Amino acid sequence: MDRLSPFFANFSLSARVFFSGQLCGLSSDHVTETAGHLHVLRSGVLKILQTSGPPITISQPTVLFYPRPRRHIFQAYEADGTDLLCAFVEFGSGMLNPLTSALPEPLMIPLASVPELAPTVQLLFAEAFSKHDGRQTALDRLAEYFMVLLLRAAMDAQLITGGILPGLADIRLAGAITAMHDRPENSWSLAELARIAGMSRARFAKHFLEVVGVTPFDYLAAWRIGIAQTLLKKGEPLKMVAPNVGYSSSAALTRAFCQYVGVSPSEWIAKLRN
Repeated sequence: MDRLSPFFANFSLSARVFFSGQLCGLSSDHVTETAGHLHVLRSGVLKILQTSGPPITISQPTVLFYPRPRRHIFQAYEADGTDLLCAFVEFGSGMLNPLTSALPEPLMIPLASVPELAPTVQLLFAEAFSKHDGRQTALDRLAEYFMVLLLRAAMDAQLITGGILPGLADIRLAGAITAMHDRPENSWSLAELARIAGMSRARFAKHFLEVVGVTPFDYLAAWRIGIAQTLLKKGEPLKMVAPNVGYSSSAALTRAFCQYVGVSPSEWIAKLRN
């Protein structure tokens, strides 16, 4: 059972490395309209200055992932030998992606706790300091691969509490969540989902809420709207999208879309094109 592929199939992952090297002093202001940020600290001491909350100091090799746009600035000192690689990451930007929406901001994981990331970190920095042809393309694809490994490791090691990753890591919930992912058009009932999980309806509903943080049907609705956004971005008409994501009519999808996104599908598409 592949628990992550539905996210990558429905929410396009792209990365672009924009800095690699030794940071000294203050970095530029990390802020974007839509992209998140991936930072990999290989060595040195790094202070994160944020618009809200106290500064955060990192003194060991660490991965920082900001899943959503958020302003932050780094401060480092040359004596620390701060080796850093930074990339923009977009993963269904502006869309209801339940994977990234549930991640903490930032997701901060010491590299020592996920040793399986070490070979890719070495490849990233080796490519970053090379002068090979196609260097930027290689870096960007490696950063995307690194993101897949990072999310896989976070799920397998249960490094995140709350949200869909712990749900997918839960042996009882994973089957039911994957079924919703694979067949969003199905008229799911609590009894059907509980049967897949091998639990009673009451126990399944309670356990899902405790682990994921929302009810099964709130999660299903958000997943359906996220898929609808993907299909609408591709230019599919609303009347064709509605049955593909479990809604009986365009009007029913529009009501749910407004509830979760805050605007109608046509207004959302218009904003994307501006």
